[in-house]
Amino acid sequence: MNRKVLIPAISILLLLLAGGISGLLLYMGVIHINNPSRTEYPVRGVDLSHYQGEVDWEQLSKEDICFAYIKATEGSRYRDEQFERNWSEAQKTDLRIGAYHFFSLDSPGAAQAENFCGTVTFAEDMLPPVVDVEPYGNYRDPDTLDKDRLLKELGDYLQSVEACYSLKPLIYTTEEWLPVLQEEFKAYDVWIRSVYGKPDPSIRWTFWQYSNRHVLPGYSGTERYIDMNVFCGDAEAFHRYH
Repeated sequence: MNRKVLIPAISILLLLLAGGISGLLLYMGVIHINNPSRTEYPVRGVDLSHYQGEVDWEQLSKEDICFAYIKATEGSRYRDEQFERNWSEAQKTDLRIGAYHFFSLDSPGAAQAENFCGTVTFAEDMLPPVVDVEPYGNYRDPDTLDKDRLLKELGDYLQSVEACYSLKPLIYTTEEWLPVLQEEFKAYDVWIRSVYGKPDPSIRWTFWQYSNRHVLPGYSGTERYIDMNVFCGDAEAFHRYH
């Protein structure tokens, strides 16, 4: 083969190989797209559910994290099968913990609040409860939603949960859905999901889920990965946050 042809061919092959290795390392959770500055965001934590299986909370709490959000409920009936154990065991660590609810568009907000409040017992220094509002199933396009119904039912949920715990809930959502929710709920703090880049600078967020592909010791479920998050503030601000 002509040398002038061979060198570019080898270069292309090496680039493809490097791209393939990088893609594999990203998939395996060895390297990450987002790496928030530890100086700017020193407070880090996880969120998890039954997919992480039985959690060794003593081990997980040693993994340079300060908090954990634990899935409690979904809709008006479902309770996460690991929540009771997770909630109890996590309180034996130094982590601040909070509980989250996955909001369903198929049941009344008041009934969903009743499910959450009937599941999550108050914990000392607990983080504000979170409601997870994001695309799922047949509800993936915000432009085809019954927005008025969504906002009404979510409003009922938020009011009921706040009254139950005397803590103003946070709203976890995606950048795509945030504009829909902020039409009505601008006063609520935001936990934004943005795992493929930094959140839009115009978004005022309190928590940022920056990765869904971290691997940590301390759990043994069917899900290999765990979600990682940062708090917008330093340790002192986090201690004051309620």
